[in-house]
Amino acid sequence: MNKQLYFNDMEVGMEVPALVKNPTSRQLVQWAGASGDFNEIHYDKDYAISTGLPGTIIHGRLRASFLGQLMTNLAGAEGYLKKFSCSYKAMDAPGSPLTCKGKVVRKYEKDGQGLIDCDIWIENARGEKTTEGKATVMLPYRK
Repeated sequence: MNKQLYFNDMEVGMEVPALVKNPTSRQLVQWAGASGDFNEIHYDKDYAISTGLPGTIIHGRLRASFLGQLMTNLAGAEGYLKKFSCSYKAMDAPGSPLTCKGKVVRKYEKDGQGLIDCDIWIENARGEKTTEGKATVMLPYRK
């Protein structure tokens, strides 16, 4: 379990602790079963190539879930993810690490809650941003 972070300790410009994911072909098949997204481009290499892709690609919603995990890790057991969105800028293939990153862009209080807005993204092994988004987390106050 991650150490609980507190609203009092966060500052604009701080980086969110990175999360590295190593998606595999097996994980894509498992995700297809869990999500119901059985598009063959995610698990059938020959089919993916026949559509013009270089090989299988990672589901967009799986990448979104990686960013969701990044932010729930930030929130910890006492906080929560309040708002989340992302968009896909490029494709990612299984077999290469993806690094989920974020930065605090706003810190504010609303209705007695300590809120943190973050820009979030996924970088491939070449350092290219392939998924970008925004999130708001509620963090507890340090007592």
